[in-house]
Amino acid sequence: MKFPLLDQISEPADLRGLPPEKLLELAEELRRFLLQSVSRTGGHLSSNLGTVELTIALHYVFNTPEDRLVWDVGHQTYPHKVLTGRREGMNRLRMKDGVSGFPRRCESPYDTFGVGHSSTSISAALGMAVAAHRKGEARRVVAIIGDGAMSAGQAFEALNNGGVIDANLLVILNDNDMSISPPVGALNKYLARLMASSTLNAAKRASERVLPASMLEFANRVEEHVKGMFTPGTLFEELGFNYIGPIDGHDLDTLVPTLQNLREFEGPVFLHVVTRKGQGYKLAEADPVLYHGVSVFDTADGIVASKKAGKPTYTQIFGDWLCETAAKDTRLYGITPAMREGSGLVRFEKLYPARYFDVGIAEQHAVTFAAGLACEGQKPVVAIYSTFCSAPTIN
Repeated sequence: MKFPLLDQISEPADLRGLPPEKLLELAEELRRFLLQSVSRTGGHLSSNLGTVELTIALHYVFNTPEDRLVWDVGHQTYPHKVLTGRREGMNRLRMKDGVSGFPRRCESPYDTFGVGHSSTSISAALGMAVAAHRKGEARRVVAIIGDGAMSAGQAFEALNNGGVIDANLLVILNDNDMSISPPVGALNKYLARLMASSTLNAAKRASERVLPASMLEFANRVEEHVKGMFTPGTLFEELGFNYIGPIDGHDLDTLVPTLQNLREFEGPVFLHVVTRKGQGYKLAEADPVLYHGVSVFDTADGIVASKKAGKPTYTQIFGDWLCETAAKDTRLYGITPAMREGSGLVRFEKLYPARYFDVGIAEQHAVTFAAGLACEGQKPVVAIYSTFCSAPTIN
């Protein structure tokens, strides 16, 4: 498979030398390369197919690595790795002496913060932005966080702090209506309402194309009053961020000029970008959970279930035990922080929906919520990967 444009790019400076009209072609090549590469090595697929255009636009607009990109949920950074000089290493993705599946500071100067789970990007980016301000440096700092990661308390702790600090920080919400398991919680419902209110943003963009400068100035003065007719202000604006969006995260003709404008903006900004997991590969679009983390597979046939009855996994044994125990004891609960499939709770949810709780990516809340149940004589079981309970690293 040939990649004529991608072959020209060994670092983001090469990307920034391309004319804008070539970016869509590059996105198509990058997506084909990722599909080919990950199908041969295994790894995270659907999340990376969804961030192709966003990654291209970020490196095209911002002067990386001088400008800092801080990625959240590190399994969405394969396009970033390919564009930052690590394409050849992708054939040994997650293998000894190969490319890590997550950002690592020791691997590349473009990996500004080590991350392997979620919800740390805004905190880290805010620290970098404050440091740049104190040192008198003009660099820009961008945090890219997924909608699933926004359900964690740390993300809101950072937003609460960032909205009152004098620092230039751009937070990009990569909203693909998906974490690993299907989205849950009040925040997801809130984002859905924001999507429904996009009529206002569409009308505003249309007016900017047709109104003369004098009328635009008048329109800007009354914008806040008009906005209240559609949505009574967003949560992010109340936290001190200038909210922009939602915009199509696969439309480079919108992404690039939007980021170019925001690069010059002073203060905290929140950009809401809507993407689709598995974008460009129909099988992954149809089942992004199945194609979230994959083993080696044939791209033409997709992931085919094995006809052999393999040995039961620890996860399957745990899930069966939980269901069997719950049948005998009505005080038993199953709790997961957005890891229903990975923790073996799919069957439990179907059998005991009233005793199943997916709390979103919020491990601290999951454990303390379970402690509260236990205080009242209930028997909660919390299923969390041990690595998801560890502290962030800066490696």
